Amino acid sequence: MAMTASRLIRPALASDADACAAIYAPYVRATAITFETEPPSADDMARRIAAAQERHTWLVLEEDGVVIGYAYAGPFMSRAAYQWSCEVSVYLDSDRRSSGGGSALYAALLPALQERGFRRVIAGVTQPNPASARLHDRFGFEPVGTHANIGWKLDSWHDVTWSQLDLPHGDDVRAAPLPLR
Repeated sequence: MAMTASRLIRPALASDADACAAIYAPYVRATAITFETEPPSADDMARRIAAAQERHTWLVLEEDGVVIGYAYAGPFMSRAAYQWSCEVSVYLDSDRRSSGGGSALYAALLPALQERGFRRVIAGVTQPNPASARLHDRFGFEPVGTHANIGWKLDSWHDVTWSQLDLPHGDDVRAAPLPLR
């Protein structure tokens, strides 16, 4: 898909599940960035990758052949009228944060979602998370609201700020976003 020096962004494969699970586990165990409380297994992650690839998109970022991050989109809500909207997430290996990896992943993910016919991209960011706020701001996400004290994790309540990005779409109205080919 995209390549810069020793970095490559490509669609995730089932074989990336171990690496994605390893990247995600510290976020689950030690932060409120995600509200999951038990890290998913590699098998669980493989199922998540497969589900995202069916209707949305899951990309990985490799550096020198090693997966160091990933970004994906999934359903925003389950009701049919929301099908033009999706929720996005990005995770980087803890040693690679603030390396430009999140920006590189979003620079590939957002156009892929637009091409598929999605019109709105939603991101929920647990507060405080200034790095994630900067990333979303850089890509034009607009804050649309905050759920105060919505999640309990690590012995405290956490707010989640929701931001939205409207993807350019012209006058093309589809019955539903296109599946991956």
